[in-house]
Amino acid sequence: MNTTPIHSAPDSPAARQALALAGVFQAAAVVDEMARTGQADERAWSTLIRATVDTDPDSFEAIYGGHPNYLRQGLDVLEAVVGRKQANPVVLRYGFSLLMLMNKLRSNSNMMSELGNKLTRIQGQAEHFGDTHENVVASLGELYQETLSTFKYRIVVQGEPSLLQQRMMPERVRAALLAGVRFALLWHQQGGRRWKLIFQRGAMKRAIDQINRQ
Repeated sequence: MNTTPIHSAPDSPAARQALALAGVFQAAAVVDEMARTGQADERAWSTLIRATVDTDPDSFEAIYGGHPNYLRQGLDVLEAVVGRKQANPVVLRYGFSLLMLMNKLRSNSNMMSELGNKLTRIQGQAEHFGDTHENVVASLGELYQETLSTFKYRIVVQGEPSLLQQRMMPERVRAALLAGVRFALLWHQQGGRRWKLIFQRGAMKRAIDQINRQ
């Protein structure tokens, strides 16, 4: 269970949607970093994994560690999106693909149940070994492979082949993708919809500004 103190709770639906969507784009950015360089920002990575294995968080804020800076990498990407600024097109493709994958998952109740049941077991594993232990990451990667990667719609990760074949790298990438879908589900639960990204950019930008002032 995440026990990080809460800094300042988001006080609007738009702020919660922005934070959840930042988690999606943070997963996309981490996947891109790992695929290209073999490395990822440690805080960004661990936030994603902890959010995935904590299946019963105390609050919305506890999901991402209680402070917006834990989602800083994703917030920066999202800020570029709503501000119509230049953003890494590969990261954007991964991010919007994660939203598509989430929609596929929502229409498959059996897979939703399977994910929930197996994540509960992985949470027990995380409590024993630690959230980011390679055994936990391997289990998350395997869960993604057994479920979400079986859809006809798949996310194809581009990067350096030699890096993508390194020990534990496939599992790390899949675990990050699973985290992205977890945040995409959270975004949808908070009222997030793709059309809002097109027609309500101003509201999203104001929400990000509010978050950045915290």
